[in-house]
Amino acid sequence: MDSITRITFDPNVMGGKPCIRGIRVTVGTIVGLVASGYTKEDILKLYPYLESEDIDAALAYAAWRVEEIDVPFLPKSA
Repeated sequence: MDSITRITFDPNVMGGKPCIRGIRVTVGTIVGLVASGYTKEDILKLYPYLESEDIDAALAYAAWRVEEIDVPFLPKSA
């Protein structure tokens, strides 16, 4: 995944959450804005230091992480 190079992890930045290029903007912030109906153009106006590719990378990373997380499936107890 080439876009993952735009996603950084640093325990000193936003508590180690995945961020965009070391900037204090988390992947979760971007995903939340998109989920709330903001367009890419809206987000770039809110965060002018971001690039269009940053938003693509955040969404790609989030989609990848959702697929990679194993959630235990526990049977119903009788």
